[in-house]
Amino acid sequence: KFLWSIYQKFREVDILDKKKTVTALKPGEDRAILLGLGMILCSMMMYFVLGITVLRSCADSVWTEEGTCAVINSTVTGDMNCSYSCGSNCWRVSRFPCLQVYVSVNNTGRIGRLSHNEETQDCVYIPRCQKDSAAMRAVIVNISQHLKTNQHVSCFYDPSEQQDTVLLTRLYDHSAAFHTLLWPSCTLTIGALIIVMVNLTQYLSRLCEEIGKIKR
Repeated sequence: KFLWSIYQKFREVDILDKKKTVTALKPGEDRAILLGLGMILCSMMMYFVLGITVLRSCADSVWTEEGTCAVINSTVTGDMNCSYSCGSNCWRVSRFPCLQVYVSVNNTGRIGRLSHNEETQDCVYIPRCQKDSAAMRAVIVNISQHLKTNQHVSCFYDPSEQQDTVLLTRLYDHSAAFHTLLWPSCTLTIGALIIVMVNLTQYLSRLCEEIGKIKR
């Protein structure tokens, strides 16, 4: 009803020849305006949902400074549980080793625990859970060997020092915010253009009608 009430406003017509005449919309124009309004409403809902999820996480992210971290120590602290799908409504538990790495940030003496991103705070990397725990252990061992070989890695840290954790990559940065807003913005723009084009077509049609009457 809300969408239909908005749609009714587009059916209002101008006064031609000082008389109220109703210009009926063609069926195609009806559907085009409803499509445009639907796209605008959908984009508004997407803005709202993404605004309280991804954009909020981007705004709350404190790992804003990029630097170079030197690996100090890397150890396996123990096994962590994870669950993997074994079919429809079926989940089973597997285990993988938790690798903790401590680094020094920018040769300043500040020591922090290295994590892969904002969602892997406890371990430096959380592999995709699977039945073969040996395969997951091999992935963690390869990462440990790589960090021992490459002592310096690029990292992101909190300049206010409220978070001791240091990140290898950021999930919630300006690029994530841009890509999050891209599709709703495109949907909103296309919906608005559809409505503008339909109204422009109606205006030109009425203008041609007026010119025809003047010539007669």
